[in-house]
Amino acid sequence: MARKNRGKKTKSRKTPPFSTPFPPPPPMEPQAKAAKASIDVLADFDICSILRRLSLADLLRAALACHRWRRLAAGCLPRAPPLLGYFFHPTETPPPPPLPYTKNVDTPAVFVPLDASSPRLSLDFAPDAFRFFLFDSHQGLLLFEPADEFPKKMIPRFLVLDPSTSRRILLPPPPRDTVPDDRRWRNSRYYVGCALLSRARPGKLCFEVVCFAIDGGHPRAWVASVDNGDCSWRALPRDEEVVVEFDPYWFEGRCVHASGKIYWHICNSWRLLVLDPATLKFSCLLVPDAMSCGSCKYRIGETPDGRLCLVTDGEKQLQLWVRGEGRSSDNGWLLERRIVDLSVVCDMVPGLHRDTKMRTLRVWPSDMDAGRTGKVFIKTWGYGYYSFDVDTGKMESLWTKGGKEYGHPMFAYFLAWPPAFLAPEN
Repeated sequence: MARKNRGKKTKSRKTPPFSTPFPPPPPMEPQAKAAKASIDVLADFDICSILRRLSLADLLRAALACHRWRRLAAGCLPRAPPLLGYFFHPTETPPPPPLPYTKNVDTPAVFVPLDASSPRLSLDFAPDAFRFFLFDSHQGLLLFEPADEFPKKMIPRFLVLDPSTSRRILLPPPPRDTVPDDRRWRNSRYYVGCALLSRARPGKLCFEVVCFAIDGGHPRAWVASVDNGDCSWRALPRDEEVVVEFDPYWFEGRCVHASGKIYWHICNSWRLLVLDPATLKFSCLLVPDAMSCGSCKYRIGETPDGRLCLVTDGEKQLQLWVRGEGRSSDNGWLLERRIVDLSVVCDMVPGLHRDTKMRTLRVWPSDMDAGRTGKVFIKTWGYGYYSFDVDTGKMESLWTKGGKEYGHPMFAYFLAWPPAFLAPEN
C-alpha cells in the first residue's frame, strides 16, 4: 500500500494563457501627443516660415533633408550671393619714406573668411597656383595670370580656379589665327588685362573670360568660352570709337566689377576704361572735374545698395561720389558725402609721421570694398593696410597671423549663386 506524501503541501502555479490582456497604458498627455505628430503635417507655408529664419549654412543643410524641403528651400534663398571672405597676396610692409616703395608680391594667394561661420577655403588643390598672380574674382571663380614676366605683344595663358568645388582649368593663349590680320597689329600690340566675363552654370566649369590689348591705338578684346574643359577663343574687331593716345603701360591690369560693368583704372588720368559685358563694347568714363586738381586719388566701386560710386581723397577729405544727374552734377557725378577729414584718418594710423604736409601723402584710399560692406581700404606708405567703415568711422588694421599685411588688392569672394543642387534645371 503506497504511502501518502506527508511533505508540506504547496499550491501549484499556473502560467496565464497568452490571451490574458495586459493592463492598458496610462493616458497620453496633450504635449506628448503633439510631439509624436510628424512634421509632415505642417503646411508648406509653415515650413517656409521656419526656413527663412535659419542662417544660410543651416538653410543649405535643411535643403538636403528631402526633396520637399529642397523645393521649399529654393524659394527661401536670398537673392544676393553670400560673401564668404577675401582672397589676396600677403605682402611685407614696405619701409617708410624716404626708402623706395616696393610693390613686389612675394606670397601665394590666401583666403580670409568673413566670419566664424564662413567656410575655410584653400587653394591647396592647385599646387601650381603659386606661379600665378590673382587678377579677378567673380561668380565663385578666381582668375590668375602668370607671375613671370611675358612679352606684352602676346596674350598669356590663364588659370581659373573654383575654390568651393576644388576644380581648376588652365586656359591656353588664343591661337594666332584668331585675328585674321594678326601680323599687322602684332608689333604695335600691348596686352593690358583680363576679367571674368560670365558664368553659365554655378555647378560646372562653364564660363567666359575676356582679355584685351591695345592694337594700333584702339582696344581689342578676346573672349574664351569654356564648357567643362573645352576652351574656344574668338577675337573681336578693334573698337574704333575708343582712342588710346597715351602709353598703354599706364593701364592697371586688374579690373573692377561694379553695377553690371567692368572698369579699368588708368594711372595719372581722369577717366576710366569701361567694358559692357552684354555688348562687349568699350567706352570711357570721366571722373568729376573737381578731382582733376592736385594729387587727388580716386577708386571706382559700388555702394551697398548697388550704385556706382567713387571714393576719393580730394580736398584733403575722404569723399563719396555717386552716379547721378542734378544741378550740382559734375560729369554725371554727385557728391553724396564728405565722410571724414583725411587728417582724422592719419591720426588713426600708429607711428605715422606728424608732419602736416607729408603725412597726408603717405595715406590714400586704395579701394572700395568689393564685398559691398560700406568699407574703404586704406593704403599707407610703410605703416600698414587698413579698412575704414564709412558709417561708423571705425578703422581696423589688416594683418595676417604671420605678421604680413593684407595685400592690395583685396578680392571679395562670393559663392556661386544659387548652389548647383538648388538651381533651376533650365
